[in-house]
Amino acid sequence: MKKVDVVLGLQWGDEGKGKVVDVLTPNYTVVARFQGGPNAGHSLHFGDKSFVLRTVPSGIFRDGSINVIGNGVVVDPVSLTEELKNIAAQGIPVKEKLLISKKAHIILPTHRMLDAASEAAKGKSKIGSTLKGIGPTYMDKTGRNGLRFGDVISKDFIERYNRLKSKHVEMLSQYKGFEYDVTEYEQTWLEGIEYLRGFKFIDSEQVVNDFINDDVAILAEGAQGSLLDVDFGTYPFVTSSNTVCAGVCTGLGVAPTKIGDVYGIFKAYCTRVGSGPFPTELFDETGKELGRIGHEFGAVTGRPRRCGWLDLVALKYAVMVDGVTQLIMMKSDVMNDFDTIKVATGYKINGEVVNHFPYELTDDLEPVYTEFKGWKCDICKVRRYEDFPAEFKEYVEFIEKETGCPIKIISVGPDREETIIR
Repeated sequence: MKKVDVVLGLQWGDEGKGKVVDVLTPNYTVVARFQGGPNAGHSLHFGDKSFVLRTVPSGIFRDGSINVIGNGVVVDPVSLTEELKNIAAQGIPVKEKLLISKKAHIILPTHRMLDAASEAAKGKSKIGSTLKGIGPTYMDKTGRNGLRFGDVISKDFIERYNRLKSKHVEMLSQYKGFEYDVTEYEQTWLEGIEYLRGFKFIDSEQVVNDFINDDVAILAEGAQGSLLDVDFGTYPFVTSSNTVCAGVCTGLGVAPTKIGDVYGIFKAYCTRVGSGPFPTELFDETGKELGRIGHEFGAVTGRPRRCGWLDLVALKYAVMVDGVTQLIMMKSDVMNDFDTIKVATGYKINGEVVNHFPYELTDDLEPVYTEFKGWKCDICKVRRYEDFPAEFKEYVEFIEKETGCPIKIISVGPDREETIIR
């Protein structure tokens, strides 16, 4: 019996999961998203074309693939409809290739308003939400008020929708001075619901487990990154779902014993979008240079990403919590021109050096760095590990030794071809 393999980001998102899933998908028939919402932005590049997938699993462009939106995902009908129409315009038969869980929750227009009102009310302590209504939708899910795709096919769907909308309008009236109008967006939203009725809504946990029993190869695709997990991330500057490997079990209805390989993706350096602690962040020319060379802007938001050196304390923590079996290093080529490259191997807190990820990352925490000599050459054309410069191999092997996990794939550019599999 085949197990479900998992691909996850190990940092604060934006690690390059879209490209990796696209490279891995030839080995899998089914690609399934298990958490998050349209705040994901998985960028795919092939030939002269680029796509950013927000909700649709990254296997959609592969012939013969089946793509599942699992019960743990929250879906905006407007965003998903737009995305699917763009993909369909490329000649991809989306209605045949995409299955949507009946238990996946739906983002309402008023969820977006609640998100904006709540973030505005936080003032300086705002968490950097993408304002897509994801947090309020998960709150309705846990508060047992949510609307799900299974409700779309019920006779009283509009009644249920209006009931929840009225509840939100009442909540929004508590935010003094917050003005909004959802009329236009609501119309587009209802059109999106109508379009999505043409897709197959499934009992995803049953379907996924049937695939497992039938030896169908499944890849579970994570969104965001492990350090944004609502339980294990840098709380409260986190997302609203479980981005770690355990999220696969709850987001797809898969037993822990059915999890196979866990591919953990990380950048050769670190980035973060929005607010929240970032111990190795660089505020100097080096930080700007990493951002410029790495084109560090959010795939969905367009926001510039904060950049810094690789944080091994955080990486080892993510490897531990996720049970990573294979590491995948992205954007190695971004550091081609640096004389010296640093890696944080500990944190100095109140004068004491710690090597574990603490409860809180405070401003007085200082990273303790190990320095490496840069490789100072272009590695984009390298296609075999043996051909990398010695300095680069030293960097790779140090990370392997520290994490206790092999780096199986190294990416040296955005294209499918610029990927070395060891």
